[in-house]
Amino acid sequence: MPQSDFLNGTPHPLATPMNENMKQLQARVERAAEVALAQKKYVSPIDILVGIRWLPQSVLDQWRQGRLPSLERGTEVNLHKLSTAMHLFRSWAARRGLVPSETAYVARNRGRQPLRFSVSGQEGVERGYRTHWVSPELSEQKRQRLAERQSRPPDLAAIVPLNEWTCSHCGGTGGFLLMEEPGPVCLTCADMDHLVFLPAGDATLSRRAKKASRLSLVVVRFSRARKRYERQGILVEETALERAEDECLADEDARARQRLRAVERRRTEDVGFQARFAREIRNLFPGCPEVRAEAIALHAAARGSGRVGRSAAGRALDVEAVRLAVVASVRHQDTPYDELLMSGVDRLGARDRVQDAVDEVLEMWARRAEG
Repeated sequence: MPQSDFLNGTPHPLATPMNENMKQLQARVERAAEVALAQKKYVSPIDILVGIRWLPQSVLDQWRQGRLPSLERGTEVNLHKLSTAMHLFRSWAARRGLVPSETAYVARNRGRQPLRFSVSGQEGVERGYRTHWVSPELSEQKRQRLAERQSRPPDLAAIVPLNEWTCSHCGGTGGFLLMEEPGPVCLTCADMDHLVFLPAGDATLSRRAKKASRLSLVVVRFSRARKRYERQGILVEETALERAEDECLADEDARARQRLRAVERRRTEDVGFQARFAREIRNLFPGCPEVRAEAIALHAAARGSGRVGRSAAGRALDVEAVRLAVVASVRHQDTPYDELLMSGVDRLGARDRVQDAVDEVLEMWARRAEG
């Protein structure tokens, strides 16, 4: 099968009816697409590859920094499967009536070079990867603003190193580095050592300092536990930070009142979302007691918990996300899973031992409704 022509309108060469593996892939692609569309009002090929777990976040970060020759080289499947998934994605977008919008991708480094998606570099394939599919519910004006926002060059990124390192230009080191070719560069060699670090934590101060600074960088650090880069703060000009601090002091009282209103608004939103999550649990498992469904929703959808209910899929009330929340609750409350962990059994081994008990509860909740 040739590499994808999925944006050129060329039909995908699926000469035979879909087999079971193809149907499963289609379901995964469409589920990832629906989640992204619900969350952002548009879907990109990258959303699909990340959503179906063919593209690790760490690899995506490296590619965005300009450290990979092509995105396809970082995926965990062959080009045949990539092409198939992209055709399934395009077919879904056509059925949903989404509007194509081509977007520029440039590296998060000083060179700002265009990023390459495909191994072949063919323009048709590159254009397909660059194309985002936008909800027709958005007005033309909103689609234009979205396209402008997506096409803006990304923030430059400075990395907090985990290990000792040496600048590829001067042989020195430092607390921050920029990833470039042929290797890491210190702030001095990058002519950015006049910037000061503002830790994350005060969103208003960070936003104002960045706006006032002619040059700024996002500071990230790689999390070994989460396998991704996480934001630590920003580097900005010192005069910009001083100006932002003065502005924040001047309107602190007004912002304090706004924060109180925002807390109440979020509390109301959380109550509504948890109620919807509980209803989805009952829709999926009608035999689940109402009180239990509410308890699962309250736990899984707690703001800031990092649990499945707060994921993009959970917020979109994706069926798989709701099911996983129920499974987690059953595992902890209706099986000896926690006791096995406390006795020294590893997590995967403990899950295997209680899987039959979990399935039994889920099947009972489903059968109860049928009766």
